[in-house]
Amino acid sequence: MQLGMVGLGRMGANLSRRLIAAGHEIVGYDVQPESVTAIEAEGVTGASSIEELVGKLSRPRACWVMVPSAYAVSTTDRVAELMEAGDVVIDGGNTYYREDLDRAERYGARGVHFVDVGVSGGVFGLQRGFCLMIGGEDDVVRRLDPIFAALAPGVDAAPRTKERETSEPSTAEAGYLHCGPAGAGHFVKMVHNGIEYALMASYAEGLNLLAHANDGALDRPADAETAPLAEPRFYRYDLNVADVAEVWRRGSVISSWLLDLTAAALVEDPSLERFGGRVADSGEGRWTVQAAVDVGVPAPALAAALFDRFSSRDRDELANKVLSAMRNRFGGHVEL
Repeated sequence: MQLGMVGLGRMGANLSRRLIAAGHEIVGYDVQPESVTAIEAEGVTGASSIEELVGKLSRPRACWVMVPSAYAVSTTDRVAELMEAGDVVIDGGNTYYREDLDRAERYGARGVHFVDVGVSGGVFGLQRGFCLMIGGEDDVVRRLDPIFAALAPGVDAAPRTKERETSEPSTAEAGYLHCGPAGAGHFVKMVHNGIEYALMASYAEGLNLLAHANDGALDRPADAETAPLAEPRFYRYDLNVADVAEVWRRGSVISSWLLDLTAAALVEDPSLERFGGRVADSGEGRWTVQAAVDVGVPAPALAAALFDRFSSRDRDELANKVLSAMRNRFGGHVEL
């Protein structure tokens, strides 16, 4: 099957490579000409503009846009303007699902179809396959099935759920799912990323506690400003955090791919000195918490993980200074 790919960064390039390996034809464009040149050597047909890319596609055309969310709508709009009735525009980035509904309506007025695809797999997706969460019209999604099947990990990527073994494998078991109409794919991916925030925060907090399990053996300030460690003898464990992460990978209830990646990072740099501890949030966590508020669903762990990322970027600096100022005013505490 032929597919246009707009955006040949880490994700777009690996999507293209996986599709080429499966026998599909890719026409690619990127704002960085060197990215196009580099991947042409791997079998992608290059284009110097979106106009040229669309012109090289055969009808009915299908074009996948894989760009940062800040540029997703403007880029899919440009592609859609060049498309004709029956063609399909696919947004595979982390775009806000509410914008999908508007685009589906606008493009649909001209007979151009819109499909949203939440993509998970990161830089390992080329080898492991990509988990795909899809929104769009039934017949259009079915038409694109060869693309989705080639990108997904496949049924053998994980043991089958025992209760499913008596039936034919579904696409969900292969690693891709048509979640519903326009926006459904990005909605599911949005919540997926909100959960990712909370999982990451749980590992980070637990490992940090292990790293401080030897605080009872350390000298601590003995003054009116510092709460003493009541029973130091209970905190004299000099733990190898990297080894703990490693042992948890084997047979533990909390084993996961995220833990695998964490264990590898700790072996490479046990104190994680090269990291500044500032953690960005690209939008999905915020949108997840907003959705929870809108429908009145409690999501305290997801919200706490999001707010923790804000704190990591010193967005709580003034709040902490206010606390210090209040303690100074009512109790004469001096905290510099």
